Amino acid sequence: MVDSPKTAKRRAREKRTISQMVALYCAGNHEARDRTETAHCGEPVCPACAAVDAYAVLRTERCRKMEVKTSCEQCGNHCYAPEKREEIRAVMRYAGPRMLGKHPVAAVRHLLGC
Repeated sequence: MVDSPKTAKRRAREKRTISQMVALYCAGNHEARDRTETAHCGEPVCPACAAVDAYAVLRTERCRKMEVKTSCEQCGNHCYAPEKREEIRAVMRYAGPRMLGKHPVAAVRHLLGC
């Protein structure tokens, strides 16, 4: 199935937002010398966070409910495996409040689900 232009734009924005959250989490929790990889958003991350980023971006790319969903948490179709879901929750718990300072537009869009 091919995305409509509106859905494709939203999907790209969601991939960038989750990637920014992973990068923010990594910057706050891992040493700068360990951040040798590059996240989808272009920011440096450690290898472990790069794996989380790649998984989250892949799941966003494959999301079947992108046209109608407001947030992953409220979606009836869980794209993340249970253990990965816990990882991404930890990332969001840490990065969510900090996104307002670093990426305010992305944070507000994410909160509004648009």
